[in-house]
Amino acid sequence: MCLAVPMQVISVEGDTMVAEIDGVRREASLLMLNEEVKVGDFVLIHAGFAISRLDEDEALETIELMRECLALGQDTQ
Repeated sequence: MCLAVPMQVISVEGDTMVAEIDGVRREASLLMLNEEVKVGDFVLIHAGFAISRLDEDEALETIELMRECLALGQDTQ
């Protein structure tokens, strides 16, 4: 199963950016986006590419839901 992860942009240099969530940083390409991305924006990262820019409230809600799902999975082990 493939999953895109919402992350917050912490740096942008040309067509490459670095984003972070929960202390995890990932470099990703901006080549698939047709809109400008700046530091502080939230984006969906999938397979090394930023595939969509997200509204901050939507991103934070999605992140919280993902955390809840991960916690539920740990409870069943």
